[in-house]
Amino acid sequence: MFNDHVTFRRVTAGTLLVVAPLLQAVAVVVDPGTWGDDREAVSFGDNPALAQTQSVLYHWSWMLMAVAVIGLMHLTRRRATRLGHVSGVLAVIGYLQLSGLLLIDPVEWYLGRHNSPEEAQRILDEMLNLPGVTFGFQMPWMFFGFVGLPLLTVAVWRAGFVGWWVPLVVAAGYLGGFLVEYGPLTVPFWTAPVVALGWTGVRVLRMGDDAWAGYYQVSRSPESSLR
Repeated sequence: MFNDHVTFRRVTAGTLLVVAPLLQAVAVVVDPGTWGDDREAVSFGDNPALAQTQSVLYHWSWMLMAVAVIGLMHLTRRRATRLGHVSGVLAVIGYLQLSGLLLIDPVEWYLGRHNSPEEAQRILDEMLNLPGVTFGFQMPWMFFGFVGLPLLTVAVWRAGFVGWWVPLVVAAGYLGGFLVEYGPLTVPFWTAPVVALGWTGVRVLRMGDDAWAGYYQVSRSPESSLR
């Protein structure tokens, strides 16, 4: 498989579309902050082992999702190409940025262990409100992933590979999660994309190498470039 670029890229894309959202769903379930004090400096101290576990799960979920996104972009070579390119780039940048922010989790645990919750939050806010941190790592980049991925699934739908329900479920899951405070209500929202993206991943795994390679054969006519 490693010597065949068609098989490797198809299997990698399909597998990661199953694994990446699943890791995020598991992360939100095991996160002490989901069920405990909404101040992570406190909840992380209640169970440091699970706090570290959820950080690792989120990290690898978002890193692997950035790779899976490249596979989804392949499915927009024939139609919805512009939307696929723009949304795909946004999603890759967003997920890589989100992954980098997870290094703040052990800092929150350390601050909470050595300070009162109020003092820990004050120090953390002072650190995160530095302009370089805010505009270099957070705003607006951290939101690109959760906006770009639903848009990319719209492009994949327009390309005819999935049904309309896939982008609907992905958007409802990731965007809907921002409408509620991070906690137990986040669990069903972040579990929903596991179904839609996982189903898409299984379709990729089952489509075969010839069907995947067929996307490389794209017309270069002016008409196709406008799709």
